[in-house]
Amino acid sequence: MKAIEVKNLSKTFKVKLKEKGFKGSIKSIFKPNYKTIKAVKNISFEVEKGEILAFIGPNGAGKSTTIKMLTGILYPNSGKIKVMELDPQKDRKKLSYEIGTVFGQKEQLWTHLTPYDNFKFFGAIYDIPESRVEKKIKELNEMFELDEFINTPVRNLSLGQRIRCEIVASLIHEPKILFLDEPTIGLDPVVKENIRSLIKRMNKEYKTTIFLTSHDVGDIEKLCKRVIIINNGTIVLDDSMENLKYHYLNKKIVDAKMKEKVNLEDEKGITILKDKGYNIKIEVDIQKRSVADAIKLLNPDNIVDINISNVPLEDIISSIYKNGEK
Repeated sequence: MKAIEVKNLSKTFKVKLKEKGFKGSIKSIFKPNYKTIKAVKNISFEVEKGEILAFIGPNGAGKSTTIKMLTGILYPNSGKIKVMELDPQKDRKKLSYEIGTVFGQKEQLWTHLTPYDNFKFFGAIYDIPESRVEKKIKELNEMFELDEFINTPVRNLSLGQRIRCEIVASLIHEPKILFLDEPTIGLDPVVKENIRSLIKRMNKEYKTTIFLTSHDVGDIEKLCKRVIIINNGTIVLDDSMENLKYHYLNKKIVDAKMKEKVNLEDEKGITILKDKGYNIKIEVDIQKRSVADAIKLLNPDNIVDINISNVPLEDIISSIYKNGEK
């Protein structure tokens, strides 16, 4: 049985146009003009049970609309959806017992309550017997290491602590599928790694299917084996993480502040993106040159500060989309 099956899914919205000027405003009240926006255009894909899938794309690509249709919040204009063999449109209540959601930018916990009280509350919502809720809280408390703050009001928690609690709250009813939207947004690198480790462990131990959206290349690279990229409402890539890494994640950005000015020129595997005297930014193709080679060219003794990062996800998606148009 597939965890998710989507076939020829489409969704359009009617948006009221704003008219300019006073007369236009009056006219728009009585005779409004609308334009149709095709948010999702005839997409099809499947997700295996126990898979960790990255469903990514730029803002406005159709990610959120698709997730809302998968979870029964929005109804499609056409196409078919099956989530754990259920139709989200017809079986939304049943489906709510099979799925969990975590939105990094939106709180679902009551901030004046402690995590423990929130977990009890979620257990009651899902009609779970108290003894079973207590057992589940104990189990998840150990896995996510919540002891230090499980009885602290949520409003007093750090962002990393809150995200851990958000994930635990979404797991109280033992969902088969977990939808994670930007789960590491705003977190520092150490906390990000902790959250990623917990997601991997949760997937391994509970066999939970993970449907992940993120703008963080690190989330995708370290968690997922498969990636679907959506842009302008259509799927432009559905491939393994291995192939995506090989073709598109083979570049690093080195941004350095120097003691003294340097004069570098492009050479094999190294492209100068910005050179403003004491600040230099270079792109390194790691299939041709190592980051260490780039640092040697800059001269480590001449470096005051340095940052090494991935190529922005938006650039990768743009590159894939342009290649698809050719």
